[in-house]
Amino acid sequence: MARRSPLFAVSAPYLTRGEYGKIDCFAILQTGQGFGMIFRMRYYPMFVSLAGRACLVVGAGQVGLRKIETLAECGASSVLVVDKNPPDKALELLLRRPGLTFAQRDFQETDLEGKFLAIASTSSSQVNQRISDLCRLRGVLCNIVDQPDACTFIVPATVRQGDLTLAVSTGGQSPALAKTIRKDLQNAYGREYALFLALMGRLRTLVLAQGQETEANTALFRKLVGSRLLEAFKNNDIPLAMAELAAHLPTHLHDQVPSLITEILHDSA
Repeated sequence: MARRSPLFAVSAPYLTRGEYGKIDCFAILQTGQGFGMIFRMRYYPMFVSLAGRACLVVGAGQVGLRKIETLAECGASSVLVVDKNPPDKALELLLRRPGLTFAQRDFQETDLEGKFLAIASTSSSQVNQRISDLCRLRGVLCNIVDQPDACTFIVPATVRQGDLTLAVSTGGQSPALAKTIRKDLQNAYGREYALFLALMGRLRTLVLAQGQETEANTALFRKLVGSRLLEAFKNNDIPLAMAELAAHLPTHLHDQVPSLITEILHDSA
């Protein structure tokens, strides 16, 4: 068997795909006999802040409602919702949130002015494609529901536990598989992770305020991650959580442990 060298990636501007000449990134596996199979890596994974960003959602059906709610939850400064049908009760409730506006009409090109991203979830493939084309011309990020080739970004299946977010993508090839994996992750990463991260956020501020060396702080945080705190929160074993904190935190922080535990339990209730 040929010995394989490590995997590496190259940008290949001379290898394009699709009507708009999208530049893809390729992973090339080198063997003793030369270069092997080329694997196309289509999407760059990242988490994007929507703070101060204006967004557009065209189509407020069942899928569109989920998109609207997620954009609002992620802090988009404004979300314009366009749909030719009157809003149903679910949409009316969403529209009570600050920054959400509704236009009962067909999509217009001017809807894209000043938008950071747009999501199209209408029942018309022609309208969706037009939105995709206009977004590309204007440099607006676009997601066309159920049409990955018309998107400049796709939305992964996600699991959220407090500040922990796990994202799963199949590159648009099998949303059903992504949802199955999401369910597995949901079972594996429960509420204890939300509690742990809430605690770590508070502890980080307290520990860094002590002015210790970076190496000492890093060692402490790693010990806490490797402790039995997650087990304690999973089993609602508060005495164990307090004992673990007392065992790892500097002595002068011990008197703050009860209030820390009380705070995170209250905030998560």
